[in-house]
Amino acid sequence: MDKSKRLFLKPKRSFRRRLPPIQSGDRIDYKNMSLISRFISEQGKILSRRVNRLTLKQQRLITIAIKQARILSSLPFLNNEKKILNNEKQFKKGESTARTTTTGLKTKKKIELFFN
Repeated sequence: MDKSKRLFLKPKRSFRRRLPPIQSGDRIDYKNMSLISRFISEQGKILSRRVNRLTLKQQRLITIAIKQARILSSLPFLNNEKKILNNEKQFKKGESTARTTTTGLKTKKKIELFFN
């Protein structure tokens, strides 16, 4: 085979088929929290069908189960735990996001003098 023709040939890659995320024995139900939690993002959003690799029927059942679990308070609507934890860590460290300027110090002194 000529070198110029070899350039256009794609190398053969082995392809391993992924297992489906929902097995045949799994029940899609609002009580099955271990199954439901796999299809929710870190922010608490329902992941898309493309990301989950689910069929249309499975995605509909998962969505209904997640919504039922949220209504029954077994699953939060928003997952803000990480944001809250980060804010608490910053507060404990003493890091402040507000910047003080010299004009701010002057107004504080004026206010203290006014009230004293």
